[in-house]
Amino acid sequence: MLARDLWENVAGMRKEKELLERRLVLPLAEADLADEFGVVPPRAVVLFGPPGTGKTTFAKAIASRLEWPFVEVFPSRLAGDPQGLAGALRETFLEIAELEHAVVFIDEVEEIASQRAGDPPSPLQGVTNELLKIIPAFREQPGRLLVCATNFIRALDSAFLRHGRFDYVIPIGLPDRQAREAMWQRFIPAAVVDGVDVELLVEKTEGFSPADIEYAARSASQRALEKAVYDDGGLASGGEVSVREAVRKGPSTQDYLDAIGDTRTTVSAEVQADFLEDIEALGRV
Repeated sequence: MLARDLWENVAGMRKEKELLERRLVLPLAEADLADEFGVVPPRAVVLFGPPGTGKTTFAKAIASRLEWPFVEVFPSRLAGDPQGLAGALRETFLEIAELEHAVVFIDEVEEIASQRAGDPPSPLQGVTNELLKIIPAFREQPGRLLVCATNFIRALDSAFLRHGRFDYVIPIGLPDRQAREAMWQRFIPAAVVDGVDVELLVEKTEGFSPADIEYAARSASQRALEKAVYDDGGLASGGEVSVREAVRKGPSTQDYLDAIGDTRTTVSAEVQADFLEDIEALGRV
């Protein structure tokens, strides 16, 4: 069981949150009402998008919002099972079936559901075949939601995304201006945020993923702390000012700009272009 405030703590990403709230949370949380309207609650969804855009965070936030147990399946950990990965997957989902409710999450699902090809078949084809059998059986059980995430949706087997297996194929992309502002407002310490040019930071982080922004913010804070303690008269540099007094002012706009300049963005222009194409070709919301 995850903390109940995860959904509220997802900074920005308003469009994605609204879509997930309407398509997933509403019919699952209000199953009786959904039934009156003839809505069948979703059983399985795919979240796709570039690395670092928050797919795992959203999966956990959905479980938090529903107040359902969150179960993450790690194929890499199951691979060493004596019965093989396919058998271990089957056994794992049989155990999950004993739960009354669950949000089941598989990250980087392309590793076990990649395009089947080749003669003779690769060892992973048996795993993909098993997963394709598991999903329909999973869908027959109420009170459950399977969330699969992938950075490379083009690598998924075409049968995996077929109608009847996944209700929605939802893109999770880079944060827009409003989302970036919300993230900076969250990551900048409250004591200094009024003295920081947040709008400038928002402008300078276009093309940054949520993970990139969080890294830049933490890097700026760390640099400002070290500067205050070691370079600005703190005790560590032999000054008479206490460490607490030295760091009171916190990171500045320039500290954040320096950190942004040194941050390598996760998503290249080419990856972002491919993602936009995938939305048109494969997205289903």
